Amino acid sequence: MTVHLEVAEGVGTLRLDRPPMNALDVATQDRLKELAEEVTRRTDVRAVVIHGGEKVFAAGADIKEMQAMDHAAMIVRSRALQDSFSAVARIPKPVVAAVTGYALGGGCELALCADFRIAADDARFGQPEILLGLIPGAGGTQRLSRLIGPSRAKDLIFTGRMVKADEALSLGLVDRIVPAAEVYTEAHTWAAKLAQGPAIALRAAKEAIDTGLETDLETGLAVERNWFANLFATEDRERGMRSFVEEGPGKAKFL
Repeated sequence: MTVHLEVAEGVGTLRLDRPPMNALDVATQDRLKELAEEVTRRTDVRAVVIHGGEKVFAAGADIKEMQAMDHAAMIVRSRALQDSFSAVARIPKPVVAAVTGYALGGGCELALCADFRIAADDARFGQPEILLGLIPGAGGTQRLSRLIGPSRAKDLIFTGRMVKADEALSLGLVDRIVPAAEVYTEAHTWAAKLAQGPAIALRAAKEAIDTGLETDLETGLAVERNWFANLFATEDRERGMRSFVEEGPGKAKFL
């Protein structure tokens, strides 16, 4: 298998394993979708880390495989490609990308599917599809522009240039930079902390934010209002408020 799922401390790690560069071929895309749907269902997985290993996150699509596809084949495959990445983006739990080495093309698009991105100090990001006479096809034109703004996204997509970790941080493409040897540990620690939180409230927060980004303010406020009220029916809300009143803030233990 080109992607493995490992679970520890409530954290599911989706680990890419297609050396040397973790090129995202069709089999890897399909496996990502399969495992994203699995971690969505599993109650023992409360947060997720996406990792490519110590040397590289993912250096993009398998160009040789794509070169063999004609127009008709790509019409069919492009939907499956986007569906695999969307399955990751829709995981209703906190997701962090632990990025080492290159995150280019589809690799960058996969990192964009996470809620939070921790990068090695020597990581490189980019959407080089324009250099192949293409555009990003796994969500790059949409997720990147929503994350860093349209002008900055157009710069990266129009030029196909790579950016180093420090520029990626200044652009808002990554959220934290750490030494390469610490990337996975930092990501797993972040995820494990959230795995101890109230699962339904975290799901509600993620859905409210993501839905709000796709719609108008009034609709987004309605989503927030409904989730806010519905959370009053949960045991976590009772536990959290009782702990606050009796012990003070930040001491609640959630199931």
